[in-house]
Amino acid sequence: MIKNIVMTAVVAALLVSCTGNRPEKTDERNISEGEEVSVEETSGGDLFLLAGTYTSNEGSKGIFVYRFDTDTGDSDAISMIEVENPSYLTPSPDKRFIYAVSENDGTNSAVHAFSFDKRNGKMKLINSKPVNSSAPCYITVDGKGKNVHTANYGGGSIASFQVKEDGTLTSAIVLKHFKGSGPDSVRQESAHLHSVRYSPDGQYLFAADLGSDKLYRFNVNDTPFEGQPGLLDSSMKEFLIPAGTGPRHFDFHPDGGKYLYLLGELSGEVIVFDYSFGELIQKQVIAADTTGARGSADIHVSPDGRFLYASNRLQADGIAIFSINSNDGTLVKAGYQLTGKHPRNFVISPNGKFLLVAARDDNKIQVFRIDDETGLLTDTHKDISLGKPVCLKFAGNAVNR
Repeated sequence: MIKNIVMTAVVAALLVSCTGNRPEKTDERNISEGEEVSVEETSGGDLFLLAGTYTSNEGSKGIFVYRFDTDTGDSDAISMIEVENPSYLTPSPDKRFIYAVSENDGTNSAVHAFSFDKRNGKMKLINSKPVNSSAPCYITVDGKGKNVHTANYGGGSIASFQVKEDGTLTSAIVLKHFKGSGPDSVRQESAHLHSVRYSPDGQYLFAADLGSDKLYRFNVNDTPFEGQPGLLDSSMKEFLIPAGTGPRHFDFHPDGGKYLYLLGELSGEVIVFDYSFGELIQKQVIAADTTGARGSADIHVSPDGRFLYASNRLQADGIAIFSINSNDGTLVKAGYQLTGKHPRNFVISPNGKFLLVAARDDNKIQVFRIDDETGLLTDTHKDISLGKPVCLKFAGNAVNR
């Protein structure tokens, strides 16, 4: 177990008053160790919001849990747990467990399994395993909650783990290394795996390599015996991406996944593919960043499949907004929303009403309301103060104790 992990149960006294008014929003500075409160049900769609952070700088200690009202955009701080540099995390399909990376060097990088109690919004560390590769920056779990994979940026690799019945992780079953480079001699000097995601049908795992301008695809062994890999290595296929793109994150269209949208960190472009049974056909390239900042970051399609959003950093930090053609999945630029500094990651509420931005260098999570007709964003000014937020995930409905 990684010795730097110290589990702390921490919460804020945020009880809803008898009049039904919500308490004022709090941040991590209001949370103190050793306190416990119940998470009471309120009207509207209340979800747990998880926030991963960088802890190497001042301002944060680990993963924070909030209660987010998807009808009003209000939020309350619930708990936190200390873990080093949890830069990316993902809930299990049933939301009983949370898996997170520690984005450190090769000797200290790790993956962690936490239990998640939906009665009180508290996490508990259940085990940790070394990744054996540098800078894990993305983590995903399959639809059955049986296999976990990390994309390791510094090591240019994918690490794969099996999940036991109690949610704990085995040691790494596979550490798949990649080779290659791109035209940018500084940022593409070698392979840099930046994301791994399953196809909507669960039959394939895709991996984006920023360093070599490739998207990899693996067939999935969805019922492996203990100790067997969840990926079929011999099935690997390479999809070449235009040179200098720097593939970072990608998302599938919610309508059966028939389109794949890939964001290039270096090119600042979104590449649109037709997707069918593991195959990709490129059909459009459109700019998300028009400043040439070479810092595009995250990409998500709205739950109704009508809009696409892509974040850009380093210059004109903000979110590019596109409308999606319902006939062929192609994009038309609809607008641009400036945000706080360094929007590394963002998340859209399941009801499609809000888009939350992790503005890393402004130490806050911004809450934007989505116009359901145009897809444009309006700042609600209901910021959540948090040191170095870099990953946001929803983890199901908040329930009574």
